[in-house]
Amino acid sequence: MADIRKQALAVCLAAAFMAGLDVSIVNVALPSIREGLHASEAGLQWILSGYALTFGLLLVPAGRLGDARSRRTVFMWGVGLFTLASAACGIAATMPVLIVARLLQGLAAGLINPQVSGLIQQMFRGAERGRAFGALGATIGVSTAAGPLIGGALVSAFGADHGWRLVFLVNVPIGLVLVPLAYRLLPRPERGSGHRESMDPVGVLLLGLGVTVLLLPFIQQHQWPGAGKWLLVPVSLGLLAGFVAWERRYRREPLVNLALFGVRSYGLGTAIALLYFAGFTGIFFIFTLYLQAGLHYSPLMAGLSITPFAVGSACAALVGGRLVNRAGRRVVVAGLVTVVAGLLATMGATLLVPGPDVALATALPLLVAGVGSGLTIAPNQAVTLSEVPPSGGGSAAGVLQTGQRLGSSIGIAAAGSLFFGALGQGWPVAFRHGLTVVVLFVCAALAAALYDLLRRP
Repeated sequence: MADIRKQALAVCLAAAFMAGLDVSIVNVALPSIREGLHASEAGLQWILSGYALTFGLLLVPAGRLGDARSRRTVFMWGVGLFTLASAACGIAATMPVLIVARLLQGLAAGLINPQVSGLIQQMFRGAERGRAFGALGATIGVSTAAGPLIGGALVSAFGADHGWRLVFLVNVPIGLVLVPLAYRLLPRPERGSGHRESMDPVGVLLLGLGVTVLLLPFIQQHQWPGAGKWLLVPVSLGLLAGFVAWERRYRREPLVNLALFGVRSYGLGTAIALLYFAGFTGIFFIFTLYLQAGLHYSPLMAGLSITPFAVGSACAALVGGRLVNRAGRRVVVAGLVTVVAGLLATMGATLLVPGPDVALATALPLLVAGVGSGLTIAPNQAVTLSEVPPSGGGSAAGVLQTGQRLGSSIGIAAAGSLFFGALGQGWPVAFRHGLTVVVLFVCAALAAALYDLLRRP
């Protein structure tokens, strides 16, 4: 039984790696896509942001669907759709086809991710659950940080014409293997547990519209000139307020159990995730721009320069997963303090070594920041979901991951704004301006974690 659970966990982690990888792997392939498909700036932006938008859009409904029906079935459909969409991206002959396929890829990732967390909740208890979430945290950290390295290696090895296509096509053989393995290894719904409650279509619509309208001005920040786009933010808040009001009055089982936010570990954990991902994702965006556009690094060298963060994150996440069952939120606080220290050292390194050797100067600070990240993501997820019953694990994880996607979009927009606004003062100065925003977001996450720790009996 234990061996089957470990094999099932491996299937889940492989799918989570595949979905997480496509958040960042495309960054270094954008110049090749622009050249190969004669893409506009707006088209390139949609390749990046469209994935994040549809990814975030489906997390909560997909989590609820897995809870109410069958996590295994939803997982398999998600992996199958992701595989087909990746193939369509890889053979796309025009930008509209590539953008549509990329949107479908994001929808598939949104189907997959809540099932992974829900299945971990279902299969593991106690210290085993902490270790499983540690492995998931390592997977998320490595996939996000290793994306530029793998993408850079593919573009460098196969050239600008074919390398960017392989960035997408690399998912196809993985997906073809995962679908039959998932059918054989993932737990089937228990008899009598596949309850057929309403999927709360009104709640799905209100939440989907609210999340979409909130994300659009951040995603399209540079494509929609003027300040009018920010009027969408209060519109989105009105839609989300309507969603909350509907959920409170919905007589059947709601899409989101709002009572969860009354549990401090869940409410604060979701806030920590949102704030941390606002900083965490922005690091790769501005650092890759600095290295490739400012210092003319090749895609492969830019990816290698971020590898220390990935290595530190992977190693520390496994350790954090083992510690969290004993130390709880203290692991998250230690991780966030370490991230802040590593990022401040990174900022200092770019000040002392602003030239082509900046990758060597920032290697150790990024390793330290990566270690802190590994001690943050997985332990925070484990603590946040610790008081959630397994029957609602997918939906609760979907809300948590929606917060992460919102944070990522907001953080990239905020860091990018200061980065591009300071380019007139030079690339090193612009990078430090963007990194200042990242540090502030991480400090806000640290404040929330300290509040939770100090209030905990």
